[in-house]
Amino acid sequence: MGGIFVTGGAGFIGATFIRYWLSRYPDDSVVNYDLLTYAGNPENLADVAEIYPGRYEFVQGDIGDYGLTRDLLEQHRPDTIVNFAAESHNSRAVVNPGVFFETNVLGTQRLLQAAHDAGVPRFHHISTCEVYGDLPLDSEASFSETDPYQPRTPYNASKAAADLAVRAYHLTFGLPVTISNCANNYGPYQFPEKVVPLFVTQLLDGKKMTLYKSSRNRREWLHVEDHCRAIDLILKRGKIGETYNVGSGVEVDVETIADTILDVLGLDGSHKVYVPDRPGHDRRYLLDSKKLRTQLGWRPEISFERGFKETVLWYTDNRAWWEPLLKRLDVDEEGWKQESSARS
Repeated sequence: MGGIFVTGGAGFIGATFIRYWLSRYPDDSVVNYDLLTYAGNPENLADVAEIYPGRYEFVQGDIGDYGLTRDLLEQHRPDTIVNFAAESHNSRAVVNPGVFFETNVLGTQRLLQAAHDAGVPRFHHISTCEVYGDLPLDSEASFSETDPYQPRTPYNASKAAADLAVRAYHLTFGLPVTISNCANNYGPYQFPEKVVPLFVTQLLDGKKMTLYKSSRNRREWLHVEDHCRAIDLILKRGKIGETYNVGSGVEVDVETIADTILDVLGLDGSHKVYVPDRPGHDRRYLLDSKKLRTQLGWRPEISFERGFKETVLWYTDNRAWWEPLLKRLDVDEEGWKQESSARS
């Protein structure tokens, strides 16, 4: 491959993917195109230009800006676009859903149009397990790539609509696309609004973890580096027009996540407090990733036990990275209590 154009590359997964790609493909260059909204953090890639001189370029911009995006694609002529750019926090989507539809739906459409008009040879879109809806806690079912989309929140719905736009650009205009729907990612450099870094940083700041009352709701947990390896395989071997689920098969409920963090930090259960569930709180996600495993040969390489402990310890060792980000947290996870009271 030659050049790769990464959108949303200053975020958690995008930045990890850029580091992954530059380290494994010494002949490739990477353009990181990111608007730097509240969760975009240049510090995630502060040393990359020095480590890989001449191979990395950052451009601040919006995927919704068709003109700028097309100009950049014409200038750099990338072989591949990998689209990580998205608003992604369910709680924020409840408070301000319009931003999610503007970025995730209209922004993706404009990016697709720019890619089509510039003749980009390959477009890969990063999506989420949440487009499928949720599963009962007492079920053993999982979501396959052929299951219908049944999103339950504004964030889920905006990502589902983006997926449909990607498919439409392939079927209508012949844009060479692939899509991956991934499980919950964890790892270093994750913005501290997400549950794992949120819990860890709350404890490190001497606060209690705020768990939703439905703390036995389960999620499937995937280390971010295993996700990057999956994207790599899809780009190399994936079939154009296809969707691939990326899941570890490891389900852990939120209560156990909290208890595991307490164990790593040597704290007890008194450091938990429970708050009302946000509206549309999903119960359970689990992806069937047989297609990715059997057709492309992917397997997760980082065990949950090892990866999770290393992640918690990374936040304990990197306060200087996460502490400045706390002032950007503008969603009160306890605010649903007041909202519920106001409605009753």
